[in-house]
Amino acid sequence: MFDKLAISAALCLAVGSASAQGIQGVSDGPGPNLVIEIADASGEPKGTITLDLYEDKAPNHVARLVELAQSGAYDGVVFHRVIDGFMAQTGDVEFGKQDGDTAMAGMGGSDMPDLEAEFSDVSFQAGTVGMARSQDPNSANSQFFIDLAPATFLDGEYTVVGQLVDGWEVLQSVKKGDPAANGSVDEPDYMASVTVSE
Repeated sequence: MFDKLAISAALCLAVGSASAQGIQGVSDGPGPNLVIEIADASGEPKGTITLDLYEDKAPNHVARLVELAQSGAYDGVVFHRVIDGFMAQTGDVEFGKQDGDTAMAGMGGSDMPDLEAEFSDVSFQAGTVGMARSQDPNSANSQFFIDLAPATFLDGEYTVVGQLVDGWEVLQSVKKGDPAANGSVDEPDYMASVTVSE
């Protein structure tokens, strides 16, 4: 098995040295929004981030995220892969639960079928939310990532599903992983609760 976001370790290390910039000029669109409360491994709250989902750009992927959030499937799922200056990845509802064995986090999905890619002209910038997948473009399922810095080399390769509109400092505080281990995080932070708002 492999991690759902297939990027070479060398590229990750190169991108990881870039300085992350804050979100500027980003406004909340029509939504729906995912409101994610983040906690550290001990359960201590770290803050809340809000993701504005692009229903017009990726309707099937957005519907999947909303369905999983509303069912509670994302509650307790860890940020299993976080690369400083690149992205924070989460959403493995199968193997990524904080209260279980997360050794295989990043290799699973949900019990629903994989989704066909919905590529758009939206560029991956700081705070962009994309769907993680395997080498098959039509293999996204439940995992997603949020860019910590611009990552335009992902443009047209991964489905963009939204944009961070609130909580940049909280996102930046998510525990980082080991760059030499492709960003794998020891005792990772997790999504304590994920709710949907319009």
